[in-house]
Amino acid sequence: MDDATYGTRNRRGDWLPNQRVTYAPLFAWPPKPGKTLKWLFGFPGYIWPWNLFYAALAAAAWFLATPSVASMRSFSPGWIAIVLVRNAALILCWYGVFHLRLYMQKAQANRFKYNRSGLASDSQFFLFRNQTKDNMFWTLASGLPIWTAYEVLTLWMFANGHIPWLTFASNPVGFIALLLITPLFREFHFHVVHRMLHWPPLYKWVHSLHHRNTNPGPWSGLSMHPIEHLFYFTGVLVHWIIPSHPIHAMFNLFHAGLSPVPGHTGYDKVEVGENHAFDTNCQAHYLHHKFFEVNYSDGAIPLDRWFGSFHDGSPESDEVMNLRLAARAARQKKLVKS
Repeated sequence: MDDATYGTRNRRGDWLPNQRVTYAPLFAWPPKPGKTLKWLFGFPGYIWPWNLFYAALAAAAWFLATPSVASMRSFSPGWIAIVLVRNAALILCWYGVFHLRLYMQKAQANRFKYNRSGLASDSQFFLFRNQTKDNMFWTLASGLPIWTAYEVLTLWMFANGHIPWLTFASNPVGFIALLLITPLFREFHFHVVHRMLHWPPLYKWVHSLHHRNTNPGPWSGLSMHPIEHLFYFTGVLVHWIIPSHPIHAMFNLFHAGLSPVPGHTGYDKVEVGENHAFDTNCQAHYLHHKFFEVNYSDGAIPLDRWFGSFHDGSPESDEVMNLRLAARAARQKKLVKS
């Protein structure tokens, strides 16, 4: 595919899409029911492909790769190890396939790549002086066990009746509605946690590890400090409060654990064959890694627009961002003097 049809390159060779970052029509005013329905059920849209994929994966894992409810009523190494190995396999396969195709096989070279530079292979900012090895270490040594710990504890609570079960047979409408709402809740939860992590002390000691990846790759998505992982996966705690099914809780965790991959590929589109490609929807988050103070979340809820931190990739957004940062710096300078 010719990426010049969809965007332009600057002098450095970095690619910028013609299409600016936009929000879904869900919260548009006046309401746009036709566009909203198209966004909900169209392709690509809210349900398909990504959210349906993560939900189906969670359902398949529940039925095919999760221990019996009876065995999960007590903490035992056997069933906990099964959950850990299953999650490790998911991470290695999902993260690995994107990294293999885009950065090892270099199947599409730099076509649709925002930053033409490759991933850092000799940098003092990363463990082992290697960006990919650093990212894999934090993902597998911290993200995987913390994700699994939240899941194990949640499944144990379900098995022992500490969480009321919502079954499809008893309430099919509620069951499906909770599946549909989960990604929206995940987005809201991520925005709140992400804003908190940009509080200067937490950013310095915790979140800055993730932001080493100014030019992110697939393994950058879950490369975080263990404290950030502890906050990041707390979205599953909502299922400790409201009636749910284990599939809902697993969908929440699978979404948190796997959805960062497309958003951190560094590519606007991933080619499938010679004439087809799918959107990664990662431009908004790439801009966050580039500028740090914009686009704390992206997707259906225009939280950044409401709170003044939205950047759509245009020069006009650059100007607004720079004015906002200059005003903040002036306020801080004034406070120091006083």
